[in-house]
Amino acid sequence: MIVNGESSEIRAGETIAAVLNSLGLDLDARGVAVAVDGEVVPRVCWEMFALAEDARVEVLTAMQGG
Repeated sequence: MIVNGESSEIRAGETIAAVLNSLGLDLDARGVAVAVDGEVVPRVCWEMFALAEDARVEVLTAMQGG
């Protein structure tokens, strides 16, 4: 599985919540979005969305600044 462009130890069948946990992010963190294979996954699905073996996961976090 690929997470943010890099190979990951996350196994097939794990959830998006597990990915976020491995990255040190809380499920209720503001400014976080997740896409799997190019499709945004709604936050309400993160704890039950099981990932496929070849999934490509992108975790995006909003940043402030100027």
